[in-house]
Amino acid sequence: MSKLRPSGGYRDTASFQTTTIIYDATVWFCEKFVDSRSRTVDQMVQAARSGRQNIAEGSRAAATSSQTELRLVNVARSSLEELLLDYEDFLRHRRLPQWAPDSLEASAVRSVPTRFRKDQSDQPDPPNLTDLSDHQRYALYARWLDHADPAIRANALICLINQANFLLDRQIAALEQAFVEEGGYSEQLATARMAHRRKKDQSDPPDPANQSDLSKIPKCPQCGALMALRTAKTGKNAGQPFWGCTQYPDCKGTQPV
Repeated sequence: MSKLRPSGGYRDTASFQTTTIIYDATVWFCEKFVDSRSRTVDQMVQAARSGRQNIAEGSRAAATSSQTELRLVNVARSSLEELLLDYEDFLRHRRLPQWAPDSLEASAVRSVPTRFRKDQSDQPDPPNLTDLSDHQRYALYARWLDHADPAIRANALICLINQANFLLDRQIAALEQAFVEEGGYSEQLATARMAHRRKKDQSDPPDPANQSDLSKIPKCPQCGALMALRTAKTGKNAGQPFWGCTQYPDCKGTQPV
């Protein structure tokens, strides 16, 4: 039996792969350029780790909770924003230059995926970035991330963090839209259960001696399909239960409980 909601698969996402590079590079950056006795080391490494690990945890949580998945991806996004500020502070406190977003250096870092695809275009079966190992993907950025100059390392990481934040912003928007249109796990489970009961009710002859609660479930006033019990998320009735059509989003019929 297939799962009601997909989960996992985070290792193949661009956001997770990018944050893995950021996490590894941050560990090595702090080892080389930040005083090991400073609390900044722990803060930066933990922020980088949180950005990566919460993407994975949110992906696994998607099987049973849309809200948990959304919350964890937002935590990942917030952690990366904190790390971004740490790198900007590092440059500013040492009076080191920060690359402009449209500078040649920043553009070169951002264009790595595009250049990789172009370099592999002449191969019979060109690999995708997702096909590479973590070490191979890191190697594409090694000329900046392993540089002896801390300013180059920090600036390259700022570029990568901005890329990861862009990807996570899109991911969060997609999760929010899916939640609005499809509801959470509990609602989808109730909808699937109602649809199963309806299918069984249509294929099996009624048994007067075995009446279930199905008779208590109202039918949609717009299309006649069975309705599922849901909870309002926004508006003046937020938190209140209501009946929603199991054919949503094709039918948006509702009825008060």
